[in-house]
Amino acid sequence: MSKPQIIKPQLGFQEQFMSSKADIAIGGGAAGGGKSWVLTYEATRHRANPLYSGVLFRRTYPQVMAPGGLWEKARELYPMMGAHSRDADWLFPGGSWLAFRHMQHEKNVYDWQGSELAYIGFDELTQFSEGMFWYMLSRNRSSSGVKPIMRGTCNPDPDSFVATLIEWWIDQEEKLTDGSPNPRYGFPIAERSGLLRYFTRDNDTLVWGNTMQEVIDKAPHMFTGEMVNVKPKSITFVPGDIFGNKIFLAKNPDYLGNLMALPKEDKVRLLDGNWKVRSDGMALYDPASVGSIFTNYAPGGEATFITADIARFGHDWTVVLVWKGWEVLECVVMKENDSPEAVKAIEKLRSKWRVMAHNVLVDQNGVGGSVLQLRSDYKGFLNNAAALPDPVTRVKENYKNLKTQCYYRNAERLNAGGIKVTLNNDTVVVYETSPAASGGLNHIISQGCRTKMGTKVVDVRDVIKQQLRAIRKDKIDIEGKKQINTKEAQKILLGGWSPDFADCIMMREYFELIGPRRAFGGFDNS
Repeated sequence: MSKPQIIKPQLGFQEQFMSSKADIAIGGGAAGGGKSWVLTYEATRHRANPLYSGVLFRRTYPQVMAPGGLWEKARELYPMMGAHSRDADWLFPGGSWLAFRHMQHEKNVYDWQGSELAYIGFDELTQFSEGMFWYMLSRNRSSSGVKPIMRGTCNPDPDSFVATLIEWWIDQEEKLTDGSPNPRYGFPIAERSGLLRYFTRDNDTLVWGNTMQEVIDKAPHMFTGEMVNVKPKSITFVPGDIFGNKIFLAKNPDYLGNLMALPKEDKVRLLDGNWKVRSDGMALYDPASVGSIFTNYAPGGEATFITADIARFGHDWTVVLVWKGWEVLECVVMKENDSPEAVKAIEKLRSKWRVMAHNVLVDQNGVGGSVLQLRSDYKGFLNNAAALPDPVTRVKENYKNLKTQCYYRNAERLNAGGIKVTLNNDTVVVYETSPAASGGLNHIISQGCRTKMGTKVVDVRDVIKQQLRAIRKDKIDIEGKKQINTKEAQKILLGGWSPDFADCIMMREYFELIGPRRAFGGFDNS
């Protein structure tokens, strides 16, 4: 009779990850480290408890079922524990169960309202939104007697919320004390691997400490009355790479060669585990250039323009930008409004900055269309209109549509330092509610760059940078036309929010495309 197979994590990353006492543990940071295996195995620790339950997520259902993914790992492991599968669940002899699910859309979090889950695992956590992660933390509870935990594994993504969440474990210093480049910039700090930190949330700001008491001392008002015995949550990051996955390397000796053959940036990210490298070459706007738009020298040009992305409420805001040449001088945000209120806001800015009506451009694909019904002297921008000929050569450019054309041209301009955004607490106005319900446009609800997106306090300037970085190239279509990622893909990168500011910046390019045609009686882009 054959001996029963012993299942255990490998020494190094897998063992350290599974032995963590943290409420939240995030692991990996390089390809081939055995992340999916350890996430799947960790979920079975309390399988003998009949009240124990958990869920493991990938962003889409095909990712759950893909070869080498979570479901395949479960098929290798769980039958040896006596479990059997039913649909996308695994049931264990003791009565416990584990679900394998996807969470493609923001609304999918509400599928878990009322749930009690002792184990929540996210495979490739960087592909999920921040809102999904924090909402599911509210479902991380159990009456089984098992301490609820959350676990996530991922490869590095410098633009994800995870990069910010684990930055204490990652070397953030670009230069050494002598001014020379830091060779460890973006890499995990070895001596911090697996160390616990603690946090709470105070008015949407995370309060951090190296001990529970340090967090309590920083936010004593949070731990009084009925909350006096509440403990701050603990979190850790455990880095891992392919060299710690001896079993995988023995079975797949050529895979290391695959990683070695990657382009330099991909190799530094996926083989070495660097969290600061943007490596896929699909970013439309250069990250460094995006970071400089608030400090660039003002480009020339005296003509004034207004671009406006109109919405009513929700995760789409009405954003109005005033331009002088290629410099943004003022920004108005309306979180709730109707079309007449949007027109009033535009007209107020038009009067202040002496903008001609035909230099006002409104996104007319959605709610903006009703604005143009009120003001036919404004111009309308149709995202899916055909790309226009180059204004100089008159040669038609090979883009999927007008929006794609404007984004590509705008990115080229911004990457060359040709756009400046001059926004500060004096030049940003945010109407948190409908102006009609709160005193009209003369009643400023919020003056300044800081506002709320949902429950999170943000700086408008940071939001602009995040949105520009969410605009990415897509593969050339079958007609050979250039494309950008879809609005849905952009929203995934932005936690469900629409890129209203980025769209407003992109739309300014339209005036350059149609400029020479004004002498010929204008141009119809419909």
